Amino acid sequence: MRPADRLRGAAGAGFWEKKEKKSRQAMMNQEYVERIPCRVFSQARDTSQWVAAEIAETIRARAAEGKPCVLGLATGSTPVGVYQQLVRLHREEGLSLAGVVSFNLDEYYPMQPHELQSYVRFMHEHLFDHVDIPAENIHIPDGTIASEDVAEFCRTYEQKIREAGGIDIQLLGIGRTGHIGFNEPGSSRFSRTRLITLDNVTRMDAASDFFGEENVPRRAITMGVGTILDARRVLLMAFGEHKAPVIREAVEGEVSPTVAASFLQEHPNAQVVLDTAAAADLTRCASPWLLGTVPWQEADIRKAVIWLARRLQKPILKLTAGDYNEEGLQDLVADRGPAYELNLRVFRHLQNTITGWPGGKPESAKQPGDRPRPEDAIFPKRVLVFSPHPDDDVISMGGTLSRLADHGHEVHVAYQTSGNIAVFDDDASRFSEFVTEYNRTFDIDPQRTDELDRHIDEFLRKKQPGQVDSDEVQTIKALIRRGEARAAARCCGVPEENCHFLDMPFYETGRVKKKPIGQEDVQIVVDLLNQIQPHQIYVAGDLSDPHGTHRMCLSAVLKGCQHVESKPWYADCQLWLYRGAWQEWGPELIDMAVPLSPDEVRRKRTAIFKHESQKDRALFPGPDVREFWQRAEQRNANTAELYDKLGLAEYQAIEAFVAWDGSADLI
Repeated sequence: MRPADRLRGAAGAGFWEKKEKKSRQAMMNQEYVERIPCRVFSQARDTSQWVAAEIAETIRARAAEGKPCVLGLATGSTPVGVYQQLVRLHREEGLSLAGVVSFNLDEYYPMQPHELQSYVRFMHEHLFDHVDIPAENIHIPDGTIASEDVAEFCRTYEQKIREAGGIDIQLLGIGRTGHIGFNEPGSSRFSRTRLITLDNVTRMDAASDFFGEENVPRRAITMGVGTILDARRVLLMAFGEHKAPVIREAVEGEVSPTVAASFLQEHPNAQVVLDTAAAADLTRCASPWLLGTVPWQEADIRKAVIWLARRLQKPILKLTAGDYNEEGLQDLVADRGPAYELNLRVFRHLQNTITGWPGGKPESAKQPGDRPRPEDAIFPKRVLVFSPHPDDDVISMGGTLSRLADHGHEVHVAYQTSGNIAVFDDDASRFSEFVTEYNRTFDIDPQRTDELDRHIDEFLRKKQPGQVDSDEVQTIKALIRRGEARAAARCCGVPEENCHFLDMPFYETGRVKKKPIGQEDVQIVVDLLNQIQPHQIYVAGDLSDPHGTHRMCLSAVLKGCQHVESKPWYADCQLWLYRGAWQEWGPELIDMAVPLSPDEVRRKRTAIFKHESQKDRALFPGPDVREFWQRAEQRNANTAELYDKLGLAEYQAIEAFVAWDGSADLI
């Protein structure tokens, strides 16, 4: 199994603990378990290319028949890659969309078409302004109409779909509640285009786009489930580990209004198109041995044995041959057994992941019986930690960061983005007032100080929800986060001169939506790598960040590493992937587990607290309402508890890492 594939399989750990225990009948087959056909690609971009190709083929086929192609279109981050590919096909391969009639799924209500969050604006920015689809063929629910006219508008919208001949391909994403369009839990299978009240979870997930949950509209106009099911073909797309649980519910669970996407099981030509991260909780990925023959590579063995131990809530070394047989793992014992040898094999692997010396152990510190590790060869090391946002370093690996510094390694932290959009306006005002008072006290350029103070005060008083900050306000917010990052790094023992603020250009839009990673972004990474020539690189390897910044920052680092891989110093370099506030690695994937003492947990918490602008309530908390320090402590404690339950030593907390061997791209 390729490293990229095994890494993406980490989502959804814990699912089988919640699943009711079932008797083991004959092996299930994939077609029975997956009640909607699924197509899984190793990378998100491959998924988008395939879907775009399917749409393009349908457009061409309908054009050859002299008929319009009617598309049902979705918004959000998931279909953006599809629209990029359609634009490319139009520009480079002559794909014409002149015969396309489009109907969008939904729109917030109320919503002006020019606003940043408008789906009208989204569709024009990503697709309509770049292709030849006639304006009169574009249909998007109107968020500006009077409330008393909404019902009639919805009836007319349905009528226009029928007059166009019905939808040929309906493109869908899926929300955490299982909604398609804005068909929230409880939506009827027969529902039609209508005004709907948004679920609290949906509004929370949309909070980042609106710069706060309080700014998210409470209602939306959406096509109904029945409208969607009338389409001749339906393609539902999903990316990332955070979508894995709801994909499993929709694909393998019972049909239920609680998960609107499950109604697609009743459609004769629906298909779910996923990257391997979003597919991770499907039976074919989570426990493929229940479906048929498994090749039983080392990664498969670890996954199966740990799955069995967790399912039966037994330490690994207490698993019996009967346990393997009763839970559908007879082939594993037959091919690679006996059972106890399998137990020992996996137990020893997990045991060997535990180390208190993440940068290696010097000869002077070794004790009799210490086993040699490859990382011991060079000591001390130059260590470079890439932090997507200014607080990801301490949130994700604050304990390991402190340990590396305490052991005498030369530790550098590269903050890839300014994080300026994640600062509340009140904090910017407060710091602006401080600067004004400071400058007045010491008589520092009073005229310029007063001008800046007036601008910031006036701008923030008049600022509308979601409005992009002025350059001056963005600068103040970036400086706030820089100061916090330095304070947190000092708490971990990293000197100020080893803090590198990259301010990668892709991020500096002032909006949640970012630019694509460009050559300038990659070159910044390359220059830093060549400057430091690290022996260890740590980078955020989670793809579940709901804002996409982690994914883009990871891409920049991996591309940067490709640029320097021929350098002599890179031969001694090891790249480690950590996970941030959103998710943890599955135990079968962990290559290095760094245990933390109670004192080290408190030190890590103190470092996180230095990020005062993110304390109490982060501007963009994502789906988890807890503070970042709470998420981090619970995640690290859960990993330690899991190791304990599997029969290993009991620790207060564990930070986990996966080794990257560079053999394939993650994204």
